[in-house]
Amino acid sequence: MFESIKRALLALLKPRKEEKEPATIYPNEPLVEEVHSLWDYLKIRDHTQAHHIISVVGFEEWVPMDEILRRVRELFGVEYKNERSLYPYIKTLVDCGLMETANFGGKQRWRRKDLIVKAARKKKAQIEDEDVALARNRA
Repeated sequence: MFESIKRALLALLKPRKEEKEPATIYPNEPLVEEVHSLWDYLKIRDHTQAHHIISVVGFEEWVPMDEILRRVRELFGVEYKNERSLYPYIKTLVDCGLMETANFGGKQRWRRKDLIVKAARKKKAQIEDEDVALARNRA
């Protein structure tokens, strides 16, 4: 009986063999995730009302109409005769899902939505190859 206990204790104390990962023909290269925003791809024509709105409204703060008009005046030097002329453009951007609207105390405010388009995976070596190719093209 003592002999079987002794063998069991010795078996527990012996170092175990490390399990190796199964050999594969595919190299284990780390993957890198790329996340893009829709705003990286949108090109709005310069010097239009939509361009003015998109340029002065940010992602984090809710901006009322009087602040939008003030920012447009400062940034572009453009003053609208009728401040209501921006509402259809803002409404279109909200309907398309590019902007959000909220009503605080009877006053409408807007902000841009940060829309994620894709999360692509590339191998690290492939990215380095692309960087080298871009450097060669620039030279």
